[in-house]
Amino acid sequence: MIEITFLGRGGQGAFTSSRILGAAVSLYENKYALSFPSFGPERRGAPVFAYTKIDNKPIRDRSQSELSDYFVILDDSLYTDKLLTKLKPNGKIILNTSQNIESENIIGFNANNAAEQFLGAPISNTAMLAVLVANTKIVSRENLLSAIDYDMPQRLAVKNKTLVENIFEAIEGVKI
Repeated sequence: MIEITFLGRGGQGAFTSSRILGAAVSLYENKYALSFPSFGPERRGAPVFAYTKIDNKPIRDRSQSELSDYFVILDDSLYTDKLLTKLKPNGKIILNTSQNIESENIIGFNANNAAEQFLGAPISNTAMLAVLVANTKIVSRENLLSAIDYDMPQRLAVKNKTLVENIFEAIEGVKI
């Protein structure tokens, strides 16, 4: 089973990314997916976790992921070295950051800048989802775009798909 944890602040779209990935997998990849958020009495700006589990067979385990294959962090102020202990062997952290990262376990990408350019606001969730998918091939590019169409209102889907396409072009050829 592939397990992905999204970490962001309330209102940044961590669960939206998790949900879109789950839709791409279950609707278009002929696999099973489970996507769910984890938060308590949260408010806008408080840390929020969302989880996506992907498998070739039905997923019975509905608990939070203790260890993840990938950890997608939408806000670099939420990153701590302790998160590296939450990765499975060979796991990766996908980090939204403007800083240069030199680590075999962390892939840094300035998603806020890309989102600002294509969405007009630093809304990084679909940008970070694109970075994850472009680097891991968990789902195909086409199926991710189809899931964005499925999940978002058309006016938002068009902008987000342009953002995703540009990120794929920027990352093309880069492998984990």
